[in-house]
Amino acid sequence: MRKNTAYYFIYTLVISLFIFSSCKNRNLNYIAYYNKVNEIDSIYRFKKDTLSAIKQYKKLFRKYPPLNQDRIQEYETYIRFADQHHKNFGGKKSLYKLIPLIAPYWQYRKEDTRFIQLYKKYGINRQEIDLEVAQWKKRLNRKLIDSFTVAFKRDQDSRKNSLDIIKNDKKNAEMLKWMFENEGFPSLQKIGLWNGDFFMPSGPLLLHMADYDEYHPYFKTKILEYVKSGECPPRDYAAMIDRYYLHILKKDPPYWVYIGNGNLKDSAVINRNRKSVGLPGLRHAQVITKDFSKKNKTEK
Repeated sequence: MRKNTAYYFIYTLVISLFIFSSCKNRNLNYIAYYNKVNEIDSIYRFKKDTLSAIKQYKKLFRKYPPLNQDRIQEYETYIRFADQHHKNFGGKKSLYKLIPLIAPYWQYRKEDTRFIQLYKKYGINRQEIDLEVAQWKKRLNRKLIDSFTVAFKRDQDSRKNSLDIIKNDKKNAEMLKWMFENEGFPSLQKIGLWNGDFFMPSGPLLLHMADYDEYHPYFKTKILEYVKSGECPPRDYAAMIDRYYLHILKKDPPYWVYIGNGNLKDSAVINRNRKSVGLPGLRHAQVITKDFSKKNKTEK
């Protein structure tokens, strides 16, 4: 009887911990994650303190399932730095966790010899990475890919031909609302970046939604939810809001991402606004862009 009671207690405890952990993950706010990444990123860009950056990244990734943002590439950066300094980053397990995060860019990354060599060092060859990327593609949301492709082609064709832009943008607004309510946000991990040879990033489509006052309250609220969940990059959201301020309200942009004809009057206010959605400060963003451009020139 005592054995059964003890077994039941342990079983209940394990189930409770699993439910608690699942709820905790669902409630994570990735704006806090982005801000911590920005803080860590500035440590090694401005202070050149790589060891401190490794330590803090490791702590962050214990709490948050990692992302690997464009330009900062925080999870890959952590792995590279840890490898260079002979620190434990999780070895093969972490390298396999990175593959889905770089998979949307695989057609570029597969030519990156430094990336391939890092995997070879830990016993993972190019064919194994290809297989993992292929498995990732199979998990994508085909229904969402097809819907987003229709919307993106309509968006781009309208602007190439300057025909029915308003009509087509409003069709896309309704389609985006349908996607959000039925399939979720068209994130990189749901639709990737390509449908065959067709390149379709979500940013431009979201940006064009800023020109319609009747849709603004919905998209402002809904897309911010996806920033918090880690599905929508803060930059895409901020660009949409900036454009709304410039085109509709005729005011200076609050985040200084989509600049247009705005005037930068108070950088302290802008930096506070940027931090509120997880963007790096203006100076930090300039250094990130400069380093990214330098890296691309070096690789070419």
